[in-house]
Amino acid sequence: MLAAGVAVGMLMGCGDSGGMGTKVVLTTGFDRDEIFRIETSSCSLPELMVYLTTIQNRYESVYGREIWDTKADGVTLEENVKNIALAQIAQIKTMNLMAEKYEVSLDEEEKARAENAAKAYYDTLSEQEIDQMGVNEKTVKSLYTELALAEKMYQYTIKDINPEISDDEARTITVQHILIKTYTLDSTGKKIEYNEEARQEAYKRAQEALVQAREGEDFDSLIRKYSEDDKATYSFGKGEMEEAFETAAFNLGTGEISDIVETEFGYHIIKCINTFDREETDANKIKIVEQRQEEAFGQEYDAYVATLTRNLNEELWDTVNFIHDENVTTQNFFEVYSQYFGNER
Repeated sequence: MLAAGVAVGMLMGCGDSGGMGTKVVLTTGFDRDEIFRIETSSCSLPELMVYLTTIQNRYESVYGREIWDTKADGVTLEENVKNIALAQIAQIKTMNLMAEKYEVSLDEEEKARAENAAKAYYDTLSEQEIDQMGVNEKTVKSLYTELALAEKMYQYTIKDINPEISDDEARTITVQHILIKTYTLDSTGKKIEYNEEARQEAYKRAQEALVQAREGEDFDSLIRKYSEDDKATYSFGKGEMEEAFETAAFNLGTGEISDIVETEFGYHIIKCINTFDREETDANKIKIVEQRQEEAFGQEYDAYVATLTRNLNEELWDTVNFIHDENVTTQNFFEVYSQYFGNER
């Protein structure tokens, strides 16, 4: 699977380097529907619209169309999704340039799969979708070919990254906990810390719960009585929880109960249910290896990106909008790719 997010900001903010040392060129000399150019690689408006429309319709299928009214720090969700689509396709284009540098290419069988995937996806599109995205089968074939080559480039980069992960490093434990919060939320969802008096009251409740737990009171009953967390049980490995909580939990034996542990969320009382879960630990080993592979790829990718010249057609980019049409519902671009290549981004 391709490393997620490594190209975020690749084409954002053409007045700076995006923190990556990339050479920036002023908007000039574009074809009519050319959104951006990275060295010799170009992205057309129809290509971008396939990515953008796919993401848009995925959001709408889960959250409804009213989701686009949401704002964060004055930026609409629609604008954020536009940036996500741009970053995703910029990443694919960049990785294709990397593939050219490293002489990585698709074989004839892979090219045929990309062509078959393109036909399969294109056949799912309605006339309205084809017209409004401005796409044709040749464009879709190019997108799938580039996506497959980017995936192959990623695998080429990480092929020698396969570290040995010990049971201890990947150990996953399962705990239950009681949480007494030391904050509340206002009407906007902003976190408001308790004052000193309220914190003392919260600590007293935590002490009450701890005394009863140590006296042998059923922990599940204490969770129902005291805990202010919607979730009672957590399974996790090292580096996945807040440090104080994690340290206390990993120092417990099965069935043991911690002292009161303070985190940014409040006061916790932790009971260890299982100090070693074989199945979860093995799964965590795979996750750690994937993280190391993504980190290795990200380093090489960032170093390569820093050598590139990028060019965003800001005038055209500013005109790009969602397609708000009830007849445009396509969202299976990546699912079709997965059917033919066995990997889904």
